[in-house]
Amino acid sequence: MRVVTNTKLAKRNRQIAQYGFFASFLIPIGGLLLMNQETAVPSSDNLLVGLIVPFLVLPLAYVLIILSVRMSNLWVREPRPETVIEAGLKGISNKSVLYNYFFFPARHVLFTPQGVFAMTTRFQDGSYTVNGTKWVTNKSLIGRLLGLLRMDMIGDPTRDAERAAERVQKILADIAPDVTVQPLIVFVDPRVQIQVTDSPVPILHANPKMAQSLKDYMKDITKQKLTGLTQEQIEAFEQANLAG
Repeated sequence: MRVVTNTKLAKRNRQIAQYGFFASFLIPIGGLLLMNQETAVPSSDNLLVGLIVPFLVLPLAYVLIILSVRMSNLWVREPRPETVIEAGLKGISNKSVLYNYFFFPARHVLFTPQGVFAMTTRFQDGSYTVNGTKWVTNKSLIGRLLGLLRMDMIGDPTRDAERAAERVQKILADIAPDVTVQPLIVFVDPRVQIQVTDSPVPILHANPKMAQSLKDYMKDITKQKLTGLTQEQIEAFEQANLAG
């Protein structure tokens, strides 16, 4: 399998997450020092600064914390999706191609002889119940509060996966109009626990040793005889979307 990753984007976003993390601590400290300096010599101007600074610094620090945590979850947190997906698919057809971080909201796109797949990943390690399109987080109240602080809410993986597939479908419309892009939900952390009653989108694990793994799914889906891209179509796709 050939792997094409937007390493420049991934590196840049990791740096943004790190800078945002440090800034979220430095800005409140700087604001506190400024307030202490101004209040050391009382005056009407200093008192005004003492009132204004908290209203500016605290919201800014809060926004930076949210952004840095969000960016860290997506671009820094281990295990990295692109790494575990590649490892989990080891041994599949050498005609397959995995694209990472090019076609948002489809963060990972897989071309195989079995078909075309838009993968939506989740890093969460908790317990979840899925019934149709409804996702339920199995956590206590304290666990939910901690989840809010870590910003690891599960969101709506089903809708995200469908949107990702729709995006890739539009990109392929002129190159391979007969190909139907299949949405997939892939969990990268092996500690996650999922009970699925029914789901319109396959819910899989990147780890090949787990039940309902991505690799096993690729083996089983050959029976459906989906349409994949020819080598010429893949080259046309890359020329149109990755050139330069």
